[in-house]
Amino acid sequence: MAFHTLEPYLTEHPFFAGLDQPYIELLTGCARNVRFDAGETIFRQGGEADNFYLLRHGRVAIEVPAPQGGSIVIDSLDPGDVFGASWIVAPYRWHFDARALDQTRAVALDATCLRGKCEADPRLGYELLKRFAVVLQERLRSAQLQLVDIYANPAAREGDA
Repeated sequence: MAFHTLEPYLTEHPFFAGLDQPYIELLTGCARNVRFDAGETIFRQGGEADNFYLLRHGRVAIEVPAPQGGSIVIDSLDPGDVFGASWIVAPYRWHFDARALDQTRAVALDATCLRGKCEADPRLGYELLKRFAVVLQERLRSAQLQLVDIYANPAAREGDA
């Protein structure tokens, strides 16, 4: 029986482009495949940010609870996208909800494992922080666009849209 590792996937993923191979090998030790059914909640706002994810297959909605009930979709993610940046900033709590829109497969990287490796090697931590700064900026931009849309459309605020 052949044993397969996630190292080739991490090596080829755009998020890790230019990262030294020894770091990819370290990160592989924190990685595992995960699967979520359509409609399944991956994480909830306020919960422990215990992983970050590389989306391999399916779609994921990043959401916030709406004041009138339900949720507001901040961003929709496709294969190749990264989500779950809350693992990198204390107090390590999710700032959004994530929900699988389709049957979804992803690579989950364990946050405790990653933080330990970053503490042991600050250069790795800095490399990951630079990459996640881009993800956080994109998420903030998506949230900003959703707010503009909601407040430009009064029917959306009332849940009629």
